Amino acid sequence: MGQSPRFLIIIVVTVLVLMMTQFSYAVLYTNSRWIVNEGGQRVKLSCVNWVSHLEVMVAEGLSKQPVDTISKSITNMGFNCVRLTWPLFLFTNDSLVSLTVRQSFNNLGLVESIAGLQANNPSILDLSVLQAYQAVVASLGNNNVMVILDNHISKPGWCCSNFDGNGFFGDQYFNPDLWVQGLTKVATTFNNVTNVVGMSLRNELRGPRQNVNDWYRYMQKGAEAVHAANPDVLVILSGLYFDKDLSFLSKRPLNLTFSGKLVFEIHRYSFTDTKSWETGNPNQVCGQIVNDIMSKGGFLLGQGYPLFVSEFGVDQRGINVNDNRYFNCFLGLAAELDFDWALWTLVGSYYLREGVVGLNEFYGVLDWNWCEPRNSSFLQRISAVQSPFQGPGYNESRSHKLIFHPMTGLCVRRISLLQPLELGPCSEADPWDYAPTKTLTLTGTYFCLQADKSGQAAKLGIMCTNSNSKWQAISDSKMHLSSKLQDGTSLCLDVDSKNVIFTNTCKCLSKDKSCDPASQWFKIIDSTRQQKTTKSFLQRKQIIQFLGSTLSHIF
Repeated sequence: MGQSPRFLIIIVVTVLVLMMTQFSYAVLYTNSRWIVNEGGQRVKLSCVNWVSHLEVMVAEGLSKQPVDTISKSITNMGFNCVRLTWPLFLFTNDSLVSLTVRQSFNNLGLVESIAGLQANNPSILDLSVLQAYQAVVASLGNNNVMVILDNHISKPGWCCSNFDGNGFFGDQYFNPDLWVQGLTKVATTFNNVTNVVGMSLRNELRGPRQNVNDWYRYMQKGAEAVHAANPDVLVILSGLYFDKDLSFLSKRPLNLTFSGKLVFEIHRYSFTDTKSWETGNPNQVCGQIVNDIMSKGGFLLGQGYPLFVSEFGVDQRGINVNDNRYFNCFLGLAAELDFDWALWTLVGSYYLREGVVGLNEFYGVLDWNWCEPRNSSFLQRISAVQSPFQGPGYNESRSHKLIFHPMTGLCVRRISLLQPLELGPCSEADPWDYAPTKTLTLTGTYFCLQADKSGQAAKLGIMCTNSNSKWQAISDSKMHLSSKLQDGTSLCLDVDSKNVIFTNTCKCLSKDKSCDPASQWFKIIDSTRQQKTTKSFLQRKQIIQFLGSTLSHIF
């Protein structure tokens, strides 16, 4: 499933248009479940995490590439935003604040990294670590990249465990009063820095001390402090249990003195659920975990709050079965809910992580040298969810459906009446209407999706009352689109190696743990975006040929 030059052009043009739209107004607000600009148009946060909270307290990668090169690579990969992490002590511990970048690296014996910084970012080397952080934010701003400032941890270092002293209010390194002071200082420092659009108050609350009452007590204090110091930024609050659980908000809302700025965040990885994806049936696991996500965070969208999935990610090498199965399910949910998100991570390698110098980060979208994307196919795959499917200001057409295929990140489209349906960029996909009768009809036409025979291409037809024209989401995952032939045989939509849509026996519906249903997983998603069709569908010659073929088949 390789990239075509045409597809890459589509991505670049789309990103440029989004950048121009979203940076017309720098200050962001909330409007029900959406994040919007001052003009009321939705701004979808499609972010990547850039780590700056480890022992050196400097954004990773600056020994590999100039900061401006890294910032440009972020936009070139289709991201419009960075979740930039920071340790609390960077802003509250005077002995750390006064360190220069050179001193910080020298203290850790990172001589080779100093040489790399001298070659790639000499102007940063003798700044204080705090000034270096500001320089990274400025570089991102110069390249039209929004920034979410994320308080990731207190004591600089890798995160996270239940017993690292950084997990919850009152832990060894987590003094609530100092935390509020630090948030206030950061909010004040970046007041009027227009590309700083939000602040995440604390990453992954966790550990034996965590409790709901203290969450309300201190999160309210932190939120009020940030808003008082910098009323322009979005205030982003995380949940409990490594930011997996916000379920307590379903019965007890957070009371704040301000409005139009509150966003909630959650995290989800494959390992959040240990090895469930690898050891269980993917359909069942997907259904269970989607239900868990919705009950612990997704419900907030229905309550009128934006939901920012601020960490998710996979091993970019594609060799981790647990990750691969998880991501097929997650991407379907991301398209369906159209939430804001931040991928973990930008980082190709670390200066020093958990005692290892130059550790290769296989979850990173950049390679070890920070030169090239680690997996260009992955970037192609997530490109569909980097743009909004719907929301304020995106009512370009009446509401319709798209048929999204998570394994490829593509959507179902047709080239002509006489050619089989295929997968293509979602911006060029066909709009569909999904009726209560379970028919999928091309919007504005009488042509509906039909199953023919197992192993044969799905087709379009005008006889839309038969069972082979009814499509229902089945299995625990609700991502198999199934239809029945006249003889009662059930078939599911599938995709072949050339991205052609065909029907096949539905797979992995049993408890088989070794089966992979990914090619048969589709999501019917809502959209109000205008689709960019490349060829005229209703051409007279095609219709005559199509009707002739249909009538001959009937008689």
